[in-house]
Amino acid sequence: MSQQQLLPTATPAEVQRPRPGSRADRMRKPLAKDALKQLAEQHGVCVRPLALRRTDTTTGLTEVVEVPCGATLAAKCKPCAEKGRRLRIQQIREGWHLADEPAIRPDKPGEDVLALVRVRAHLEFEREALQYQPMTPDERAAQVAEIDAAIAELDEALGETSLRGHLTPKDRDERPRRKRSTRRRQDTPDLPRLPVDPRTVGRAYSGRAGKTYRPSMLVTLTLGSHGPVHSHLRRGAYVAPCECGQRHGPHDDVLGTPVDPTSYDYRRAALDAIHFARVLDRWWQNVRRAAGWNVQYAGAVELQRRLAPHAHFAIRGTLPRRLLKQIAAATYHQVWWPRFDELAYSVEKPPVWDVDRQAYVDPKTRDPLPTWGEALDALEEPDSRPAYVARLGRIDARGIEQGTRDAERSIRYVTKYVTKDLTDQAKSRSDAQKAHFDRLHAELSILPCSPTCANWLLYGVQPDGVKAGLTPGRCTGKVHQRSTLGFTGRRVLVSRQWSGKTLADHRADNRAWVRAILAGGMADAEEHDQAVDDADGSKRYRFELARPEDPDVPPLEHRLLRAISARIRWRADLDTARLRTAAVAPATAVPLSPAA
Repeated sequence: MSQQQLLPTATPAEVQRPRPGSRADRMRKPLAKDALKQLAEQHGVCVRPLALRRTDTTTGLTEVVEVPCGATLAAKCKPCAEKGRRLRIQQIREGWHLADEPAIRPDKPGEDVLALVRVRAHLEFEREALQYQPMTPDERAAQVAEIDAAIAELDEALGETSLRGHLTPKDRDERPRRKRSTRRRQDTPDLPRLPVDPRTVGRAYSGRAGKTYRPSMLVTLTLGSHGPVHSHLRRGAYVAPCECGQRHGPHDDVLGTPVDPTSYDYRRAALDAIHFARVLDRWWQNVRRAAGWNVQYAGAVELQRRLAPHAHFAIRGTLPRRLLKQIAAATYHQVWWPRFDELAYSVEKPPVWDVDRQAYVDPKTRDPLPTWGEALDALEEPDSRPAYVARLGRIDARGIEQGTRDAERSIRYVTKYVTKDLTDQAKSRSDAQKAHFDRLHAELSILPCSPTCANWLLYGVQPDGVKAGLTPGRCTGKVHQRSTLGFTGRRVLVSRQWSGKTLADHRADNRAWVRAILAGGMADAEEHDQAVDDADGSKRYRFELARPEDPDVPPLEHRLLRAISARIRWRADLDTARLRTAAVAPATAVPLSPAA
């Protein structure tokens, strides 16, 4: 009998089950902290609340209160991120098919405010008149300083009034502003330009039996192609072959990767991602000018499988699809920067800082590089061209009826990734996808992201506001990070007159609804909230961040346990109150998705 035959054999069930008391058996047991975090997430309790010390300036009483962290990403705090997502869903739902204008007309300023503005106008006139009076430069500077002090004091008084915004810019910029021509490019089709009507509500259509339809739209904006990529093209039950000649499944590991990486235009893909936010701004400007009314929108930006940003927007009202495609073809953004087509220096041997000249110089000739202002002066020539032109690609638009399942499905489709990081939804699962990600990030690491980017040194230009210590290829801007892949604009885009409310307004509405339910009826709690605000006031309490090591701050685990118990009790009381008031309050008075 061999030695191998003498060894004890184990059945498959015994192999999967570790020995009791062994390290493998102990490692399989769930962690207590993980169980606490999972329970907190199930009940919507913030897993990393902030402890604030609140001091009542009237009574002198000091106590520790907790506030949610308010994270927008599920990786940081899933309950807070999901609460923010529900608020976005509520915001989009309330503003998508409005029948009345949500605009609020501002009140007229009072006479006391107009008197302050009148004095401010006199001071501005006197400051400008000093430039034409005969006096020495020192006397003029002294008198200008006195007027500036009076202006600053008056601006503080205006800031305490009911005026919204600033009367003048905060800083006086004496530098001449560079002007660019607004003439459209010859290689871009023209668009109809209509006077913009201030209305924000779309047209209503009459149907049979007197029914009124107020449809809206769901629009998806994508960038142009940077080269053929592997894709899953399905038309009904038929799967069309890819550019490579094969048919890929919906979960194939090569989806989104270039068919030929050597011919894929990574530079244009990176530049389109950097300037995609500006292209979206141009798009909405063109939409409103071509449509002739103040089109309102709400949407979010995501990444495609090919790692290019695209946006989904809910549009109030309808527009002809032919017009939308014409606007997409005519939308562009010109980047008026110095030329950065070819690298003048490498990352290994960049320009060096000269202490005596306070500038970056060539490492061989010691000649200083052109400054940012000198590089922009070269663009003032009549035959100068922009360094890059970013354009939109394909557009998909479809109509959405109010109150249908398609409308609810579209709202969740727009907001499905707002709680995730931009690159989380397009994580690499194969070596081909990882290589595609790395090649795009490598191109982003050497492109300039702003006038102050250190990468301008690679193209022989000193960045704006040059200083010592700049390292090209190591710019700390968000454009160059792997979590953004070039896109640094806002992930969620909502127009100002979408619903007439901000997220804080929606939170206040939900809190008022909960208070009314717990009070035993759907009575308006606005007077109660106003009384509380007037009694407490924003100046009565003083807040400061409490440290975890303070003796009056309980450990995080104890605070989480108490918060979970309070949330369970609160939810039970709310359910009981809702059942009690169901027969009194109509169902239409209840918000569809209160983000409590």
